[in-house]
Amino acid sequence: MPPLIPRPLQRSKRPAIPAPPSVPVPIERSTDFCRIFVDGKRLPGEARITHALEIAEQHENSFVWLSLREPSNAQMERLQEIFGLHELIVDDIVDAHQRPKVERYDDQLFMVVRSVYYRDDEEVLDAREIISTGEVQVVIGPKFAITIRHKAPLPDLSSQLEEDEELAILGPAAVAWKISDYVVDNYLRVAQALSRDVDDLENEVFTPRRSINIDKIYMYKREVLEMRHAIDPLGPALRNGLMNNKDLLRKTLRSYFRDVQDNAMIVSDHVSGFDERLSSLLDASVAKVSMQQNSDMRTISAVVGMAAAPTMIAGIYGMNFENMPELSWQWGYPAALIVMATVMGVMYWWFRKNHWL
Repeated sequence: MPPLIPRPLQRSKRPAIPAPPSVPVPIERSTDFCRIFVDGKRLPGEARITHALEIAEQHENSFVWLSLREPSNAQMERLQEIFGLHELIVDDIVDAHQRPKVERYDDQLFMVVRSVYYRDDEEVLDAREIISTGEVQVVIGPKFAITIRHKAPLPDLSSQLEEDEELAILGPAAVAWKISDYVVDNYLRVAQALSRDVDDLENEVFTPRRSINIDKIYMYKREVLEMRHAIDPLGPALRNGLMNNKDLLRKTLRSYFRDVQDNAMIVSDHVSGFDERLSSLLDASVAKVSMQQNSDMRTISAVVGMAAAPTMIAGIYGMNFENMPELSWQWGYPAALIVMATVMGVMYWWFRKNHWL
């Protein structure tokens, strides 16, 4: 009989444990505030998101201002049901990696601005911590304005909008102007801080006999480049948005937006100038370091040359030959030392005269 081959033991399969159902996070977890404005004045208290639009529709000149921070996909789908947002707007909000732009979807405007924050701290070691960028998105509808911020801390601007009643009465588009005006004003503050730092770098580079930190210049150049990517597209985006959506923006608001556009272009020119100045500083620093290295090499060559003369003399008289002059001379050793010192003195005088030492 053939030998019996034992079969491997079969482990009983345990029934798979179903994953616990995911609990949807309510919109309120990502909400900064939800407020209703009627005739330019804010109604007291916080409004519920699900009923805020219904309350606003009961008044003629009113709108809802909803502020969110980094909402999830499920939360945006819920907001889409409440406010009737366009599906492409929802996709852009969730992705949160948009260039500054102004786009229209039916009767809704979608605006994206990039926020820039500057940290003036000498103890910062990581260059990416000096200038940080975020993203602020604004959705404007007939009766609502929704602001979404991604890694962009913003103060509560609703009180400022309420103080300017003539602006608040212009409707939801006034919220978009308020946000863009605040962000661009912050651009100006960052540009002023960068201007001071670039001036300090110029003083450091062009001050004689002062060490140069080229890594610091590279660091600021990279930060300025990141800032340019954030602010350069904003001016053209606002210009196209104003030209193509005049029916959704009142004349007064268009004037306000043009002021924001002008400031954005001014900052863009300033930052472009910083980039060019930093490039010039890099070239000057490299040239200065090269000159310093050449000077060091000349000094080293001079010292080596001064040491080579006595070494040569000592090497000649260190050869083991019987018939060499001055070997049996009584004053040969002092004379050799005097010749060495004289040659070194003459070479030192010549190197000093030619600024090698």
